[in-house]
Amino acid sequence: MLIQVVHSHPLEDSYNHALFQTIVEALGSRHEVIATDLDREHFSPVMTEAERRSYYQATYAEKEVAPLIGHLRRVDGIIFCFPHWWFSMPAMLKGYFDRVWAPGTAFAHDLEGGRIRPLLSNIRTFGVVTTYGSPWWLTRIVIGDPGRKVLLRALKPMCGPGVRSFYLAHYDMDRSTAASRKAFDQRVRARILQL
Repeated sequence: MLIQVVHSHPLEDSYNHALFQTIVEALGSRHEVIATDLDREHFSPVMTEAERRSYYQATYAEKEVAPLIGHLRRVDGIIFCFPHWWFSMPAMLKGYFDRVWAPGTAFAHDLEGGRIRPLLSNIRTFGVVTTYGSPWWLTRIVIGDPGRKVLLRALKPMCGPGVRSFYLAHYDMDRSTAASRKAFDQRVRARILQL
């Protein structure tokens, strides 16, 4: 399988970047991997004027993000690795979704009927590895986990029917320990090796 790992964190010495490396290394033992580190690749999250003006036109102005769109159209699986800040993904990753998961690539949009048709039928595995500063009960029960909802209810449905998914989260990072981080890293590695 060809699997893309999309990572977003500004610090290369962060725990989140270490998770990215774990995922890429574990995948590389069994699959072909496209490692996409948005911050190190200096991806611009800002949608251009041409992209926005063409968003609902016959052809999306994808020139500036064409390599990333090319990856998205040909991978068998995709895994996102990033932290949740203020219960949401970093702006860099949000910009990636805005610019790359566009009409004609991730979905076809019926403006008159208001419906969208998923186009990423090539993607059969959709994974998320993430961290939260808050404890699970605050994230899930009090706040409602909006980041998870965006990923699993809005983005995952753009993939193929019957897409397999997983969502691994290390909660309460503000009070994490070396032991909790190591345990989560091992959990991530074990799950990735099942793919």
